[in-house]
Amino acid sequence: QVQLRESGGGLVQSGGSLRLSCAASGDIFSISFMGWYRQAPGKEREMVARISSGGAIGYADSVKGRFTISRDNANTVSLQMNSLKPDDTAVYYCNAIRYALNYWGQGTQVTVSS
Repeated sequence: QVQLRESGGGLVQSGGSLRLSCAASGDIFSISFMGWYRQAPGKEREMVARISSGGAIGYADSVKGRFTISRDNANTVSLQMNSLKPDDTAVYYCNAIRYALNYWGQGTQVTVSS
């Protein structure tokens, strides 16, 4: 089992910045991907950014150039979010994939006011 604990999030004005962090614990050996998803009210959960154990990074088109994912250490990833827009408002979930199983954090609310 993998446990994920998120921190960060909150309320920010349009154009502002926030940083999310996610710490994995438990069976962290062989985690192949860690990343962030988000879900806005009435919408499906979508991938925002993810990083592989080998360092390969992927972003959703909507956040390219504004968000940066990084691996702080072997079990912690962060998401720096700049130039935030009201459309970025959502619950952000940390995700880890280990042996093809998905693990999720509890989610943290990000609200961007216009």
